[in-house]
Amino acid sequence: MMGVPPLETERLIVRPFTMDDLDDVHQLLDVDLHDADFGSEGAVTRDERQQWLRWTVMSYEELAKLYQPPYGERAVTLKQTGQVIGACGYVPCFAPFGQLPLFRSGSTDTADSVAERLFTAEFGLFYAFSPAFQRQGYATEATRALIDFAFGQLNLRRIVATTMYDNAASMGVMRKLGMRIERNPFADPPWFQVVGVLENR
Repeated sequence: MMGVPPLETERLIVRPFTMDDLDDVHQLLDVDLHDADFGSEGAVTRDERQQWLRWTVMSYEELAKLYQPPYGERAVTLKQTGQVIGACGYVPCFAPFGQLPLFRSGSTDTADSVAERLFTAEFGLFYAFSPAFQRQGYATEATRALIDFAFGQLNLRRIVATTMYDNAASMGVMRKLGMRIERNPFADPPWFQVVGVLENR
């Protein structure tokens, strides 16, 4: 089964969420980061976040039973206090990756040009941290642990992360992780703007 155990770093523990984390995750995603663009519906009510959390917690085991990738957000906590300061995890990324130079075949054939606009799925990385704990290296530390697990234990070929043109902090994390940053040269889709790519070498 493809479960992800708690991952320990110098300062952090990246662990599965539990239902006891409801108040913390609601505060993080719906209050502290209510204006953040996660490519979803935005901030939700506590009851809606409770439904999301229940689905997230259940998905850990259900995906593992099916031998599927261990998608889902995880809590990032301070090792010394246990305080939840962020969320990170693996997510499916579904987008026209062929539009990016890194993913192109290099051919000028019409069929290849059409294929570049077709959507494919990539194994993605998600991270979101409370403003009080940003710019302290926590996002890089937590996501590095996830990447090491994905490459070392899941034998993943590559991992991607996406963000918007104006999110310099997210791109900074990508650079610190050693990702190659690609910009979508097309206007569409409007939410597909910047992609960080890291190959397992």
